[in-house]
Amino acid sequence: MVIQPSDSEEQLSSGGIYIPDTAKEKPQEGTVVAVGAGRVTDDGKRVPLIFPVGDTVVYSKYAGTEYKEGETEYLVVREDDILFVK
Repeated sequence: MVIQPSDSEEQLSSGGIYIPDTAKEKPQEGTVVAVGAGRVTDDGKRVPLIFPVGDTVVYSKYAGTEYKEGETEYLVVREDDILFVK
C-alpha cells in the first residue's frame, strides 16, 4: 500500500519559535494513493486489502519505506502498520 504523508506540520511552535525540519517528528497520517492486490494466505487464497484509495489513515511511527518521486514523498507500508482510518 502506498501512502502520501500529510504535510500538516506547522513551521512555528505555539510559542512562536521556528521549528527546523530536522527537529520535526515524522508524520503518522496520510492518504492512501495506491493499493496492491492483497496478500496470499498459506492455503493460496488471496485476501484483498481493506483500505481503499482515498482513505486517510494513521500509521505506526516507524512504519514502511520512504520513496520519493520528483518532489512528492510517499511511504510504502504493510496493511498491519495501519492503526486506524480517520
